[in-house]
Amino acid sequence: MVVEKACKKCHRIIKGDICPVCKSTELTANWKGYILVIDPEKSEVAKNFNITTPGKYALRVGK
Repeated sequence: MVVEKACKKCHRIIKGDICPVCKSTELTANWKGYILVIDPEKSEVAKNFNITTPGKYALRVGK
């Protein structure tokens, strides 16, 4: 089973070891809730979270 991890910098949820958005390796399996962003330019939620790339993002990221 592959554990989804969240990037501590941009909150993107991924299954690998490097965030495709910000290229960070600071990941954690300790996250809660998520949003799916399809069109960040038209999404008010994406604007509030400073999301510019479509994808799955964690609402809360732990340490």
